[in-house]
Amino acid sequence: MRMVVTGGAGFLGSHLCDRLLAEGHSVICIDNLLTGTTANIDHIRDERFLFIKHDVTNYIYVEGDVDFVLHFASPASPIDYLELPIPTLKVGSLGTHKALGLAKAKGAGFLLASTSEVYGDPQINPQHELYWGNVNPVGPRGVYDEAKRFAEAMTMAYHRYHNVNTRIVRIFNTYGPRMRLNDGRVVPNFIKQALKNEPITVYGDGSQTRSFCYVDDLIDGIYRLMRSEEHEPTNIGNPHEMSILEFAETIIQLTGSSSEIVYKPLPTDDPTVRRPDISKAKKILKWEPKVSLEEGIEKTIEYFRQKLEL
Repeated sequence: MRMVVTGGAGFLGSHLCDRLLAEGHSVICIDNLLTGTTANIDHIRDERFLFIKHDVTNYIYVEGDVDFVLHFASPASPIDYLELPIPTLKVGSLGTHKALGLAKAKGAGFLLASTSEVYGDPQINPQHELYWGNVNPVGPRGVYDEAKRFAEAMTMAYHRYHNVNTRIVRIFNTYGPRMRLNDGRVVPNFIKQALKNEPITVYGDGSQTRSFCYVDDLIDGIYRLMRSEEHEPTNIGNPHEMSILEFAETIIQLTGSSSEIVYKPLPTDDPTVRRPDISKAKKILKWEPKVSLEEGIEKTIEYFRQKLEL
C-alpha cells in the first residue's frame, strides 16, 4: 500500500516509517522539522520512501493514490508544547483537518495518533477508553491535551459524516532510540543525567506513576490497529506501572551511575497516575507488550551513550 505519515521525521513517526517499509509498503513522510529531524530518517535508503518538508496545517498535496494517512505530526513533550503552544494547537486542529481532508479526497484510511493525555489527571486508575478524562482546558498543558481531544472529535466526525475509514490510537508513555536528549520527558532526562553522573531531577515527591512502553511494542500495536476495523479509540501502552522515584532508581542501577536524586516542585497539572487498561487491545488486536523495562531501557541507554559520545 501507499502510506502518508505526517510527523514522519519524529521519534514515533520515524519508527512507524521503518515498520511500514519493512511490511512492504511505500511511504511518503511529511514533516516541517519543528521538533522532528532528518537524522531520524537518514538511515532509510529505499526507493519506496519519499520525504516532503511541509507544514501540515497548510493544504496537503500528494500526487497519485494514497491507501492510508497516519497523522503523527505534533510536538509531544511538555518542553515542546509549553514553548510552542500555538503550533501545538494548530497541528492538532488545522493539521488534523488537513490530514483528514487528504484521506477523504483519496478514499484512504486514516489513523490518528492521540495520547493518554486526553485523560488529563485521571480520577480512575487504570484508564480505559470509555473514561472521558479530567483535563484543565486553560492550564499550560491544555494546549496539548485539548488539541488531541479536538483531533479525536474531528476524526470521529469525519468517520460518521464523511464515512472515512478511521482509527484512533491513544498512546501512553513510550521510550526508545531516537528520543531527543533535550525533549524534557522523564526517560531522556533521567538517562542523560545518570550517564553524566549529574543529580537526577524528580518533580514533586516522586510518588506520581507512569507506565513505560518500548517503542517497538507500541509500533506493533499501532500497525495491528491500522489493519483492524476498530474506529473507536484504543489504548496502546504498557500496563506495568511504577512511581517516578522507582524509575529514577532503576535508571541509576542500569547505568551504574553515582547520581543522587534531587527534588523540585511538581509542574502545574502534572498527572498523578498514568496506566493503560489494554483489555481492548488484547481482545481486538491480540496485542500486548513483549519487551521488558530492563531490556528496553538498556537499548535506550546505549543509544544515548552514543549520542553523548560517552
